[in-house]
Amino acid sequence: MKKSFFFLTMAVALLLASCGAPVEPNQINVNPSPLQVVGNKVNAEITGRFPAKKFSKKAVVVITPVLKFDGREVLGEPVTYVGQKVKENGNTVLYKSGAAYSHSVSFDYVPEMAKSELYLRFEARKGKKTVEIPDLKIADGVVTTAKLAQAQDVPSQVTADKFQRVIQEMQEADIMFLIQQANLRSSETGSQQMKDLRAAIKDASNDSKKEIHSLEVAGYASPEGGVELNTRLAKERQANTQRFLQGQMRQDKVAADIIANMTAEDWEGFQKAVQASNLQDKDLVLRVLSMYQDPEEREAQIKNLSVAYKTIADEILPALRRSRLILTTDIIGKSDDEIRNYMKNDPAALNVEEMLYAATLTNDAAEKMAIYRKVTEQFPNDYRGWNNLGMCYFAQNNVAEARRCYTKALAIEPNNADVNYNAGVAAMADNDLKKAEEYLGKAAGTKGDLNAAMGTLYTMKGDYAKAKSAYKGGASNNAAVQQILNEDYAGARKTLAAVQNPNATTAYLLAIVGARTNDRDAVYNNMRTAVERDANMKARAQKDIEFAKFMEDDTFLAIIK
Repeated sequence: MKKSFFFLTMAVALLLASCGAPVEPNQINVNPSPLQVVGNKVNAEITGRFPAKKFSKKAVVVITPVLKFDGREVLGEPVTYVGQKVKENGNTVLYKSGAAYSHSVSFDYVPEMAKSELYLRFEARKGKKTVEIPDLKIADGVVTTAKLAQAQDVPSQVTADKFQRVIQEMQEADIMFLIQQANLRSSETGSQQMKDLRAAIKDASNDSKKEIHSLEVAGYASPEGGVELNTRLAKERQANTQRFLQGQMRQDKVAADIIANMTAEDWEGFQKAVQASNLQDKDLVLRVLSMYQDPEEREAQIKNLSVAYKTIADEILPALRRSRLILTTDIIGKSDDEIRNYMKNDPAALNVEEMLYAATLTNDAAEKMAIYRKVTEQFPNDYRGWNNLGMCYFAQNNVAEARRCYTKALAIEPNNADVNYNAGVAAMADNDLKKAEEYLGKAAGTKGDLNAAMGTLYTMKGDYAKAKSAYKGGASNNAAVQQILNEDYAGARKTLAAVQNPNATTAYLLAIVGARTNDRDAVYNNMRTAVERDANMKARAQKDIEFAKFMEDDTFLAIIK
C-alpha cells in the first residue's frame, strides 16, 4: 500500500502542482474491515480527509470504489471532488483547510467475492491535464460466514397420514315397550333394526378383519310412576331383551359377552327429547328439570303443566320405554406387510391414508419419493401428497421442484400452516426472502420449527438482533451462525456442541470460533473434522478470510490442501 501511495503522491503532485496526495492511506478508514456480507449486500463506509494545502484550487478528482475478485471487478458509485476555483459540479475542497472524505459503497454479493480486495480508483485532472494513478488498496474482503446459515438446516414438516389400524364402528337398535310392560313383541323383535343388528353381530364374528369390541343391552323406563315400579320395569326389559339376543346368538353360533345395565328413570333421555321437540312450553319444562332434582317433585311439577303434559305423555314418554342394543365392532385394517405388498403390486387397492402411511414404513429416500408421487397421481386433490413430495425434492436440493409441489399443495389448502412453513423454507433456499417472509407469516400453528425458520430468515436478511430473538435457544448450525455474527463465541460453542446430527458445517463453524478466539487447536481439530465430513470444505477454507492469519501456517495448509 505504501508503494502504491508513493506513486499516487508523485503523480498527483506533478499534475496538481501540489506537494502531497489528495488523500493519504493513514487517513482512510473502512468500516467494516475486512468487508462483510450482510443479507445479499456488501456494504462499507469509507472515510478520510484531504489534507490542508494539498488539493489544488483548479483540480478535479473522481474517486471510485472498486471491488476486485476472481479476475473481475465491480465498481461502486463514483464521487467527484473539486478545487475551490473549479466551476463543475462536485464536492468542493478548500485549499487552505482541506476537507473530509466520506463515501458509502454497496455491492451486490456473489460467492466469488469471498476472496476479494477493495480499492479506490482516482481520476485526476487540472484543466486538460490528466494523470493515471494506480488503484489504492484500502481493505480486504469479504467475510461470508453469514452465508453458512442455510435453509437446508431448517427441518421440513411432513403432513401426516390419518391411518388407523383399528377403526371402531357402532350399530344400535331399540326395542320399544308398552306402558308399564316388559314383554317383547314380535313387531319389535322382528324389526329391520333388529335384523340389521343380528347380521352385523354375525358378520363381526365371522370376518377375520373384524372383532366384536363390546355388545351392550340397556333397559330403560320413562320418568313416570314410582321409582320402585320403574326400577322393576327397566330390569325386566333389559333381562328379556338379553335372553332374546342370547337365543339369536346361539342360533348363529356367535360367542360374545353381553354388558348389561339399566336406567330406572330416564331423565337424561327425557331432557334430550324435550330439547329436540317443538313442545309449546319447552323452556318451562326444561326450567323445571333444572330447578328440581327430586324425581317425584319433578314429575309433579311437570304434570301441573296440563297442556304441555298431554303432549309429553303422547309424544315423548313412549319413546323412553325401551331397551337399547349397542354393538361396537373393531374393523382391523391392513397389516404393514399387506400395505407394502399392495404399494408394490397394486397401489390402486389402497386408500390415501394407507398410501401416506406406506411412506412411513421405509427409510429409503427414493422409495418415499415414489410413494408420494403415486399419491399425487391417485389423489391429486389431497394436499398432503404434494407437500410430502415437495419435502423429498427439497432433501435432494431440487428447490425448483420442491417449490412447484408446495405451490400445488397451497392451491388446495392455501392456509395450511405446515405447507406455508415448508414453502417459506424453500423460498429462503431460493434466496427469495420476500416470498419466504410472506409464507412464514401464514405458518402460525405449524408443527415445524417456526422459530428456527424465522431465525434463519432474519440471519439471511442481515437482521442479527431479530435472529437472536427468534432462535430462542434452539441448537442448530444456523443458530450458531447468528451467535458468531453477534460475537457470542461461548454461546456458539455451546450451541454447536448440542447439535443433534453434527455435519461438516458444524465443525467448520467451530473452526471459525477457534480462529476468532485465537484457539489454534480448535481451528486445526475442527477443520480436520469438517474436511473429513465434506471435502468441499477445503476449497471454502482456502478463500475464507476468517482464516487469513492461518494462510501461512503449515499445519493449517496441510489440512485444507
